[in-house]
Amino acid sequence: VPGDQLLNTLLLNNFNSIIPIKWPIDLPVAPSPTWSLYQSNKAEFNWRYRSSTGSTLAAIPSTLGYGYPSQNTATNTPVNGINTIPTGRLDGQHQWNFGAITDHPSSLNTNVILAAQSVTTNFRIAMTPSWNPNFTSAVVQVSITSINSFTSIGAFMFRLCLIEREIHFTSPPGNNGQMHFYNMVRKCYPTTVVNNSVTQIGTTLPSIWSPSQTFTFNINCNIPAYIKNLSEMAFVGFIQDDGDRQIHQSERTLPPSIPNDLSVVSVNIPVNCNAVFTPSLCINNLGPVSVNAFTATPFIDGIPQPAYIYTSALAANATATITLPSYTANYGSHVFSISISNVNGTDINMSNNSGKTVFGISSMLTSSLISQKFSSFPPSLWYVLNYDQSPPSWGYSSVGGYSTTGGSAKYDFYNNLNIGDVDDLFFPALDLTGVFNPTLSFDLAYAQITNENDKLELKISNDCGATWTTLFSKQGSALATAPSNSVSAFVPNTSQWRTETLNLSNYSNSPSVLIKFTATCDYGNNLYIDNVNIIDQNVINSISEKANVFIYPLPASDIIHIMGAQDKNIEIYNTLGMRVLYCELDNTNKIHVNALTNGVYFLKANERITKIVIDKK
Repeated sequence: VPGDQLLNTLLLNNFNSIIPIKWPIDLPVAPSPTWSLYQSNKAEFNWRYRSSTGSTLAAIPSTLGYGYPSQNTATNTPVNGINTIPTGRLDGQHQWNFGAITDHPSSLNTNVILAAQSVTTNFRIAMTPSWNPNFTSAVVQVSITSINSFTSIGAFMFRLCLIEREIHFTSPPGNNGQMHFYNMVRKCYPTTVVNNSVTQIGTTLPSIWSPSQTFTFNINCNIPAYIKNLSEMAFVGFIQDDGDRQIHQSERTLPPSIPNDLSVVSVNIPVNCNAVFTPSLCINNLGPVSVNAFTATPFIDGIPQPAYIYTSALAANATATITLPSYTANYGSHVFSISISNVNGTDINMSNNSGKTVFGISSMLTSSLISQKFSSFPPSLWYVLNYDQSPPSWGYSSVGGYSTTGGSAKYDFYNNLNIGDVDDLFFPALDLTGVFNPTLSFDLAYAQITNENDKLELKISNDCGATWTTLFSKQGSALATAPSNSVSAFVPNTSQWRTETLNLSNYSNSPSVLIKFTATCDYGNNLYIDNVNIIDQNVINSISEKANVFIYPLPASDIIHIMGAQDKNIEIYNTLGMRVLYCELDNTNKIHVNALTNGVYFLKANERITKIVIDKK
């Protein structure tokens, strides 16, 4: 999510001036039944942001919360409870108290952070966590010291949060497309629960303090099983006056040092034109000691393969790339995954011991040319690489190009919240030996919602995918074939299609050519592709929509009328350049085409070629 990336950069640049924590909440709606960070601990998160008098939202009418006031600017009317996202607080106060324009995190900047940091505080906090051997629990010793006399306005609380500094997913865990999270609250200590609802979080402190007074206590913390990476855990504690919700001091701990902590950084498979492939594995030793052995178990589409035993030394904090043995897979798309175990005999932090990637095996088409109408999906020998392995992606639509065929390939930008998501639709591998003037054409239809820049590219490679050349790239309004549609998902009518034609002559006579459509999501409306044709222009010399004969009706179903043809010999070719009909035009000036199936053809008359469409509906 671009806004969150900018915020994370700002927070990192001000690491010594601010301690950030982020609370996931269910606004506008919870991503149910999908698992998400919010769903993992929603009772505590609900209490933290909701109204103290009962929510006014219909979906959550009875749950009471902490009662932070929503007031985006100083001129807005306050509302009990957070009611918009994202919303930010500095030291429990409105951001605009420190010079920000609004409470939106985008209003935060370094000057605002420094203004909040400059406010003096009466307290110091020291926190020392003691972890059990398996890092499933910790005892945090907290020592709070008052510098001067102090009396709180309301209940004076110390609140302790377990955060994960970084959380990375390969596909979005929720429904907003976000895969990378920073400084997320995962659990709070201690928590008071009544009738399955959280009524308080924190430890009650004395409300009256004298100079140099110290208050020391321990908090027992069970670590939840849903923590994704133990080595990213940290505790953040803060003192908060519930009378005005001001935070008077905060502190954070360092992450624990996990022994024998080996992390899978990435899994890579070079592009390959045959069924044999050789993956590589990048690993990082996050632990404090050298790793001298581990077991890597690979899986192809979930089926385990023979284990690989690593016996070299990998120093602490070192990274290494390991080439695994070669494996074999059938043509099409696949998932290759790896699981690490037996790291120096044991690995406590198993949450980062796996990785996966998608890859494809292209099969050579028996014909050098293509005529694809997408009557099914994916067509034979075609395949999709969905890199985040999360829907939506390329799929089937019953809407055909120019409404003349029974199907098309559809990319569902409309329901894809993952901005920047990239998915590829691969053609079969082509042998263009003997094809000296190849031309590729396809029909497309697309609409924006407002001004999104969804992108479609067509890329080609003649070195088995080691390098790709982009032959077609359009996005946003340049890609659109219809007006913007903010009301519903775009479904094209007959007039909302456009035909694109690309010259492939640079790849003529190439023995192995890979081609793919690449869709890049910007959360606009839907894209459709149909009638993908690769023809040899030496067979069909030109395609002219304005031939010097008059042909009607188009599309045709069973009869075509041809006016102005001086040569009475009429020929019709399919998109592969094969002649499928020959006849002599009689005095009625019409020919019967009822034997032809629906699709695109080329009619030759007067030594000119006219593109025609057969549609029997």
